Amino acid sequence: MRCRVGAAVRTGEAVTVPGVEADRLAAAVEREAPVEAGDGPSVTVDCPAPGPLHGYVSPLGEGMGLRVRTALAVAARSRGLGTPHDEELAAVRERLAGLTVEAATSAEERRELAETTDTGRLRERVAAARGRLQAAREAGGDIAAASEALEAAVRELSEAETRAAAATDRLEAARGREREVRDRLERRRRLQDRAANLERDARAALVERVRGEYARAVRSLEDAHPGTEDPFEAPPAVAALAVVRVAAVDAPVVLDGGGRVGRAFADADAAAAWLDAPVIYIP
Repeated sequence: MRCRVGAAVRTGEAVTVPGVEADRLAAAVEREAPVEAGDGPSVTVDCPAPGPLHGYVSPLGEGMGLRVRTALAVAARSRGLGTPHDEELAAVRERLAGLTVEAATSAEERRELAETTDTGRLRERVAAARGRLQAAREAGGDIAAASEALEAAVRELSEAETRAAAATDRLEAARGREREVRDRLERRRRLQDRAANLERDARAALVERVRGEYARAVRSLEDAHPGTEDPFEAPPAVAALAVVRVAAVDAPVVLDGGGRVGRAFADADAAAAWLDAPVIYIP
């Protein structure tokens, strides 16, 4: 690790950096570019890329929050530990990734069908024209005009029926797409529920695999949790220290040495040795 604060450069597995905010140092660990802060010195940390655990435990100090079991499961994963649920979980996630759901609506097709000519009215017009033609024939009069009117009415009805049939087909197709979208949404919901259940089961299994190590780490911290028998009820800073000790960590963890962290370690070297991890220590 190489930590530069302004012109000062510190290297090693454990470095002490006074006078710099923990959040700035943690941000510098996360990115390659220098972290600027107004008139203060820029901060750059050259180190291996941090893993997912850093989002839970760095910066680490008094007043932090921590989802202990979630962080502990991530710590177990950092060591390459697995669970019997991983194969099915990977398969479910793959199915979810391949399940695309596009929006579908039949509103345009319903409007188009509603706007087609009323074929019932046109059928009445054809029937009336046919009646006039029949009456003209029976009267022995000129049937040319009546015949032409009937042909025009039949033609208009035929065209309207064709348009209505096409609009109906398009509406049925659109409704089919809507049903397919609903089915896909339901399948996705079921897969999401299954994935969530498997993730919970996997997290519980991972926590169980490292529970003993975690509990011993919590107990080894002096005055860590007076009066608390459950190590999962330890103060967040204490729990976070124990989680880091359980994990495999390559990128430096930022430790704010106030409060319980300060009581646990005399300096950066002591913290790095106990955690078995690179440390940037703020005295």
